[in-house]
Amino acid sequence: VCLKEIMSSGGAEDDIPQAERKTVTDFCYLLDKSKQLFNGLRDLPQYGQKQWQSYFGRTFDVYTKLWKFQQQHRQVLDNRYGLKRWQIGEIASKIGQLYYHYYLRTSETSYLNEAFSFYSAIRQRSYYSQVNKEDRPELVVKKLRYYARFIVVCLLLNKMDVVKDLVKELSDEIEDYTHRFNTEDQVEWNLVLQEVAAFIEADPVMVLNDDNTIVITSNRLSETGAPLLEQGMVVGQLALADALIIGNCNNQVKFSELTIDMFRMLQALEREPMNLASQMNKPGMQESTEKPARRENPHKYLLYKPTFSQLYTFLAASFKELPANSVLLIYLSATGVFPSGRSDSEGPYDFGGVLTNSNRDVINGDAIHKRNQSYKEMHCLHPGDLYPFTRKPLFIIVDSSNSVAYKNFTNLFGQPLVCLLSPTAYPKALQDQSQRGSLFTLFLNNPLMAFLFVSGLSSMRRGLWEKCQDYLRKINRDIAQLLTHSRSIDQSFLQFFGDEFLRLLLTRFIFCSATMRMHKIFRETRNYPESYPQLPRDETVENPHLQKHILELASILDVRNVFLENTLDDY
Repeated sequence: VCLKEIMSSGGAEDDIPQAERKTVTDFCYLLDKSKQLFNGLRDLPQYGQKQWQSYFGRTFDVYTKLWKFQQQHRQVLDNRYGLKRWQIGEIASKIGQLYYHYYLRTSETSYLNEAFSFYSAIRQRSYYSQVNKEDRPELVVKKLRYYARFIVVCLLLNKMDVVKDLVKELSDEIEDYTHRFNTEDQVEWNLVLQEVAAFIEADPVMVLNDDNTIVITSNRLSETGAPLLEQGMVVGQLALADALIIGNCNNQVKFSELTIDMFRMLQALEREPMNLASQMNKPGMQESTEKPARRENPHKYLLYKPTFSQLYTFLAASFKELPANSVLLIYLSATGVFPSGRSDSEGPYDFGGVLTNSNRDVINGDAIHKRNQSYKEMHCLHPGDLYPFTRKPLFIIVDSSNSVAYKNFTNLFGQPLVCLLSPTAYPKALQDQSQRGSLFTLFLNNPLMAFLFVSGLSSMRRGLWEKCQDYLRKINRDIAQLLTHSRSIDQSFLQFFGDEFLRLLLTRFIFCSATMRMHKIFRETRNYPESYPQLPRDETVENPHLQKHILELASILDVRNVFLENTLDDY
């Protein structure tokens, strides 16, 4: 089929040398095989960590061969097959997508760099530049989708300068596309532009260089990130192995299937990416000698607006595959669901919980449910829904207007269990940022930016930012000391404290809580984060030593007037 398609322009079939004919046939075979394997990826189960690896390996194999083949035989393929530059772009784009999906499946940030290098090559070599000359709208859509995918990868790598260029180019492309083809998807593409613009603007504070360009700060775990364990700190040996990051806030900035809260949280659970040595190294096939000598990132599932059944399926898969001495983290950023009826009991289904999506779960009971106030909320993840999973070490973070529902937890199985719970309301005087992401999650991802925001600052020079970051590292070390030396702290906190990621989240949580308790406008109990089990306040979030440090940090920033001086006297 392949040869017949292309013979019309290349003369009689007999004129083609045998070797060149074989080249075209081999190319067509590889191209068909690659498409077949790529399309099969979407049929693989989304959960479970092992079943997909060999299939991915085969797909990578074929794409590696295809990519090298078209490089080696470009001349013949140009002449005999009529290979167009956009077709090379399509192959490069598929390889970029493969690397991106491999990152999603493994949480290994190095694969993002690989995706970036293929997407960049498409742009640098203008593979898609001729698409606009062809009268085929579906080709232009391929180009637009390529831009959207490239933007996602750049956002995840914090390459904001590239994102801004891509957005401008995408905007011009969309204008040209809608002008030429008068299509119905114009509104959708303009929405993509609006979403990414809002995503870029989500950070409430800008860090500026001396020439007023914006400094790009990364919030992944670096070598100096988490406070080191010191001699005498007795902590557990558990390691964070798996995380579910769930986003279901009604009106939060999002791009692709990532809300800003999910985006921030996933970076708090990753190390800074390393570049993989070779350009086309097949994931999962590295020799053990090449493996980096550091711990891997915890595996993650990113669930955007899941239904209850989707959420439970992924949760069960994570639970099933959790290795020994490992922790499962569940992060819920979702709209609160409050109990509709009155209840005499105080069980794990009596306080509501957080929203799960209803539009894909059609449950017969909905109509009955509205009539009878004694039934529980159906499209809701209740604290009781998580009870079966507390048979293994569980670390839960709830960022919601009904986070306190999870305060009524019971540790049934004696395994390490901690819930970190956001404030359920923020002071009216604090400008409403909720659309641009939750303040609580910002504290867990970028505590200094959150501190500047509650202090009323919206920009800062790089030098001062770095000075404050150094001071914050000192505060984190002191919080680690307070936690590990506390006499009355629940052992669960210490069990989790041996893991770098969880250690950083716990120290940031205490810093967040202490800051809010000292802040002059955070005066109601619902303005403060809480935890299950409760932390001993005098030894942690209201410790005078920590309060002194927070005032010091405020002094460096010249915002000491925002905080209460002698907090203990004000209670």
